Amino acid sequence: MSDEPGSRCYQIPVSRSGGDWDASLPGAAALAERAAVATLTAAADDPAALEGAEVSILLADDATLRRLNRDYRGRDRATNVLAFPNMAPGSAPPPGLALALGDLALAWETLCREAAAQGKPLAAHFSHLVVHGTLHLLGHDHEAEAEARVMEDLERGILGSLGLPDPYHIMEDDGPPSKREAIDAG
Repeated sequence: MSDEPGSRCYQIPVSRSGGDWDASLPGAAALAERAAVATLTAAADDPAALEGAEVSILLADDATLRRLNRDYRGRDRATNVLAFPNMAPGSAPPPGLALALGDLALAWETLCREAAAQGKPLAAHFSHLVVHGTLHLLGHDHEAEAEARVMEDLERGILGSLGLPDPYHIMEDDGPPSKREAIDAG
């Protein structure tokens, strides 16, 4: 359960399955929880409705994300983050049951490769991917340009509230790849 100031007692269990998370990003679980709580607090349509909501986060490796991406999205390659919503946007859980928003999975090797290629601190890129994935669990998407702008603005605001820089600033200065390609390469 989160003890973040202003949180609504969210449940953010974090588990590991591969990757060098503990050695290279020792506070990964705490960073993940902080980013998910900030996203739930800032981006929910009805924050009170999310009281006790759960987001499960799996810190994995490229092999795991490749398998998940292949099995659930038909794309046989690793990607940085996958989001698996448990409910359709706007729906509610059955009465008396906790609100399990869904699961996130992140790939260690892809995360490291992207952070290095984009000249970003590993912790900042990791936090961005957790925010991005959590927004997907809340029903946000970036398939259309207008949706992408809304989602990117939310990401910027949430990351700014965490004291992290604009994740798109470097990409805008350096040109391609597009913002969405940098996040959802898989």
